[in-house]
Amino acid sequence: MLNQSFYLNHSENKYEDGQVLLIDKPYKWTSFDVIRSVRKLINIKKVGHAGTLDPLATGLLIVCTGKFTKRINEFMAQEKEYTGTITLGATTPTFDLESAPVNNKDVSGIAAEQVHAATAQFTGNILQVPPMHSAIKKDGVRVYELARRGESIELEPRKLFIRQFDIVSIEMPVLHFKVVCSTGTYIRSLANDFGAALGCGGYLSSLRRTAIGNFRVENAVNMEELENQVRANMGGTQKG
Repeated sequence: MLNQSFYLNHSENKYEDGQVLLIDKPYKWTSFDVIRSVRKLINIKKVGHAGTLDPLATGLLIVCTGKFTKRINEFMAQEKEYTGTITLGATTPTFDLESAPVNNKDVSGIAAEQVHAATAQFTGNILQVPPMHSAIKKDGVRVYELARRGESIELEPRKLFIRQFDIVSIEMPVLHFKVVCSTGTYIRSLANDFGAALGCGGYLSSLRRTAIGNFRVENAVNMEELENQVRANMGGTQKG
């Protein structure tokens, strides 16, 4: 396993040789925004990430540079851990707050016992249909592009494994959760399906990725910290 304090000890040519950077992705940044910034910062083009985070999500993004980009699939295959909130009593077309809530329903009759019991059907091996507003491709076209054009297509369910789905606290209509799941899980879809199972609808109102395999967000740096470290370790020699 890689030393999680690796990013404290690089030099310029080591980025080409291969480094793994743990980034705490900022809110409203796309994953590619992070890649573009890292490329500019370390002045090499061979940079990639091991698993997209939606713009409204924050948390751990593994970024590989140079020769370590060959390890991206290895990291992507690892188990993921998330925390966040599901808001009950409405749905959204994107299953999160990238679109406005609709279909408002009363949640006053939903008891905490019902909420906790409903997690059982979403634990273990499950089938999940990806959201229409996602980057997966159908016949070579990203499905979010089809959704934006108003086209409706049927996506095949995918087999997933959710090892842990806990509702850690309830502040109706907001549920605070923790999920540990296999790669390929859409937490947005989980929130939407969970709300449907309760009969009131629900959408993902916040999300933070806290771990990928043995890598944890506590060991990550934000973009400002990364820039300061790179500038210090490269001795101010990086090109503009």
